[in-house]
Amino acid sequence: MNIRRALDRDAQGIAYVHTESWKTTYRGIMPNYVLDHLTTESRLPQWERQLHAGEKDQILVVAEDGYGEIVGFACGGKEREGKLPYDGELYAIYLLQSYQQSGIGRQLVKRVVHHLQMCEIGNMVIWALERNPACRFYEKMGGLPVHTQCVRIGDKDLVEIAYGWSDLTSFDI
Repeated sequence: MNIRRALDRDAQGIAYVHTESWKTTYRGIMPNYVLDHLTTESRLPQWERQLHAGEKDQILVVAEDGYGEIVGFACGGKEREGKLPYDGELYAIYLLQSYQQSGIGRQLVKRVVHHLQMCEIGNMVIWALERNPACRFYEKMGGLPVHTQCVRIGDKDLVEIAYGWSDLTSFDI
């Protein structure tokens, strides 16, 4: 497995992982029609923009299998909402279902945390849907539930939980 910084040419692979991960992770949590209409093509512009933006305080890393195919990604940077007392944020982490619980997720998060530390950001938050199985992953890495908020996806009201790490120097990886 190779973990590396994402390149412009990775947009298609990232969009594919994003779409497929949503379909497997969120089935039964969010409305089926939302998931059924997701496509790699619909996510592609978002990831092309992100890759071309080249913002120095953000990082986007990918995990490649032995054939060079992208099987996961993570991104993070400065906290975006200003609601909570955290300076950094793990914006997203997604892995294809067949690669989950293999240690790749920890490696991806570790790269984002290292980047945040290099930017002199000492704490971090991530938002996750309450019923997302990844919540256990965040808890195992020392994330503590620090806040909840309601979000509407499709025609369904869902609860998001913010997991926080107040000190990245003691980040449990």
